[in-house]
Amino acid sequence: MALSPVPAPGRPTGPPTGHVPGGPTGALTGHAPGGPAGLPTGQVPGRPTGRRPGAGTGTGAVPARAARPAELPSVHGALLCVALPALAVCAEHGQLTGEGPEGVYAAGRRLLSRCVLRVAGREPVALQGRMATADRAVFLGVLRVPGDLGPDPGLTVERTRSADGSERITLRSAVARPLRLPVEIALGSDLADLGAVASGRPGPELTASVHGTGLRWTGDDGRSVAVTADPPPMDALAAAGVLRWEADLAPGGTFTVRLRVRDGSPTRPTGSSGAGAGRPGGHVLAEAFAEGDDPRPGDLLRASVEDLRALLQRDPAYPADVHLAAGVPWRCGPVTAEALWAARMALPLGTRLAVTTLHALGRTQLSGGGPESGRLRAPLRDAGPHLPPRCTGIEATLAFPVVLAEARRWGVPAADLDDLLPVAERCLGWLLRTVGASGLVPDPGPAGPWRAETQAHAHRAALLGADLLDACGRSGGDALREAARTMRERFRREFWLDDPAGGRPSVARGPDGRSWSQLGGWAAHLLDTGLLGGGRHAQGLLDRTETEQVARLLGTPALDSGWGLRSLGTKEPGHNPFGHRAGAVRVHETAVAVAGLAAVGHEKEAAALLRGLLAAAEAFTYRLPEMYAGEQRTAGGRPVPHPAACRPAAVAASGAVHALLALAGIRPDAPGRSVSTHPLRSAPLGAIRFSGLVVAGEPFAVRVGRLGLGMVEEAAEGLQLGV
Repeated sequence: MALSPVPAPGRPTGPPTGHVPGGPTGALTGHAPGGPAGLPTGQVPGRPTGRRPGAGTGTGAVPARAARPAELPSVHGALLCVALPALAVCAEHGQLTGEGPEGVYAAGRRLLSRCVLRVAGREPVALQGRMATADRAVFLGVLRVPGDLGPDPGLTVERTRSADGSERITLRSAVARPLRLPVEIALGSDLADLGAVASGRPGPELTASVHGTGLRWTGDDGRSVAVTADPPPMDALAAAGVLRWEADLAPGGTFTVRLRVRDGSPTRPTGSSGAGAGRPGGHVLAEAFAEGDDPRPGDLLRASVEDLRALLQRDPAYPADVHLAAGVPWRCGPVTAEALWAARMALPLGTRLAVTTLHALGRTQLSGGGPESGRLRAPLRDAGPHLPPRCTGIEATLAFPVVLAEARRWGVPAADLDDLLPVAERCLGWLLRTVGASGLVPDPGPAGPWRAETQAHAHRAALLGADLLDACGRSGGDALREAARTMRERFRREFWLDDPAGGRPSVARGPDGRSWSQLGGWAAHLLDTGLLGGGRHAQGLLDRTETEQVARLLGTPALDSGWGLRSLGTKEPGHNPFGHRAGAVRVHETAVAVAGLAAVGHEKEAAALLRGLLAAAEAFTYRLPEMYAGEQRTAGGRPVPHPAACRPAAVAASGAVHALLALAGIRPDAPGRSVSTHPLRSAPLGAIRFSGLVVAGEPFAVRVGRLGLGMVEEAAEGLQLGV
């Protein structure tokens, strides 16, 4: 079971089902992908300025809840331990105070809202909080013990907390005399739904009861949670929610308490009682490595793979199928188009994730004989300040055959290909009917508008879909290639806007012939043409001159912030550095631009964007958010977080993988038993080696030297190496 998706207050996303007007309705999937732009900033999770009455005091009072505004709290300053469906949101000081979104969650329910440690009646002085792995955080604090006269603390407090709430607390004494110190942990639970927490209305804390070696809380709906302690506490005060010990510490000695959170709900899904229990892992995503002259790519790749694994969640009705949650903590609902794009960018880590994601999305396909038959269901998504919402169902429908075709190039098993091919055929059938004689795909409905990004997705789907059908002995390839030719002709005729600077593509056209000319990161999708056999890229919508111009535009200061690609240029009306489609840096769009620029030979622009993304990743301790502010990079500056961005996020983590591997330019053709590399000849990060990748179902490693020459060091037996 996945965490419940949280609707974004104040953002219009169109009809909740996201259906094309006149077409059948789809399933509500909650908050639309793309980032919750336009939201209030909320409160940064951190140490509260005041202590809530009774918290950790042992007075027996259950703390009262203060009213909060209905807004998404900011989590960019929090440490998020993730192993879905388990999640722990922690402030850097390590105490769980119950403020904002802090707490331990399972399947969208907050199991533990408070966990406040006091030693000798005082809270430790927090010194450091950091992520150790994607699902585990470590906190360090100190205390001066009674009788110490100097400024040096004699007691170190180390805490390690996992996504499922299990925690180890160790007191370490450096004092030269034996110590006997009272230790208490104040616990609280409200069993609040994540949506209620997000809106600031979680409800009151529940009253605890003594249970075994700890405490238990039970909600009105019968759901319960228990916290057990080892060693057992000397006292358990149910009314106060407090566990107490007397810690005896010899000089240099330690005292350790272990806590475990148990979801006692009778409806708890299998595997949700602990992070990692029954979770998918290495068999879905390989553990890839990068090493070289610059250590940052290795750190970013390691963290990104960890985050992708942490975001994996199972389809409740089909446990064999896993997909990536869009982002934590707000976007962990049903499978989305975004999960499919993330699976595509993660193909170098294996094809299994793509297969299971395609299966999950394929079950949303509309059937019957109507005009919408073959389209995938999904909600509308905000498209920024200039255009109406777009349909993510159309986006997913156009992505489906592309991901399957490219997964085939990376080595998807034949049985999986056979299972998924009928769904891809129906997607392509919908595309042909929708394009018709007009040569364009309207989005979200028949009345348009016609968006350039959607046409790029449709053109890619037509060419890769034709290649896929031909290879599988199915008919329809010629019709798709003819549709792609019609798209190119009309796009070049109607979407290219000439000007003295060399021209630009328009972002969209309306039914009345109006053009929207705002330039933004969306243009990167025009360079993402898709992979065919023999290491060839498919033809794009643009001709060579137009491709060169778009590549140059992507490298201009108006779009390249120094931290990545802005979603809308600084010179465009409506620019907002925090707008997810109006000027913020969207990581996956930057990654698409890096790979696309590298493919068309614009290494200077590709390298500049990659360096900016890498610098941003370092500032975010290599856990990239889905987006951040498109403020201009300055000497000594840092990227500015977006207050409502998810972190980690699927497309950010997979986008990092995609951007880094553009350095090597791996182009597999498993059916043709070949693989070629097209590295950046400028070697912008020096020498680098990638290992642990997967091509044709076997480990793959490649090295790029300082002169920009690629060398395959490990590959499947019989795989021919091209250039």
